[in-house]
Amino acid sequence: MAYRRFKPRQLRPIVDPRPQPLPGDVVDAVLRFHDEEHDQGGGRTLLRLSSRRLRDRDVARALGVNARRAAGVAILWNEHEGEIIRVLEGQLAA
Repeated sequence: MAYRRFKPRQLRPIVDPRPQPLPGDVVDAVLRFHDEEHDQGGGRTLLRLSSRRLRDRDVARALGVNARRAAGVAILWNEHEGEIIRVLEGQLAA
């Protein structure tokens, strides 16, 4: 019986479809430099960076390559306890 030689299969890299976790530097920058505060009631406030603030030199330096990602980040802040309740990240249109 004759055996055929097969061409080795090309391996494709595995692409992880899950989003990458938000870097702590982005959360820190939103807490330090936020300029939009939206009262949510019950001592809760939504903190965000405006597009004008994202163009600021100090903010851009703090965010580095994550500046575009920070545009979609909002932090729900508890005024009474002085702590983060939740970090929200929206998807930006390409």
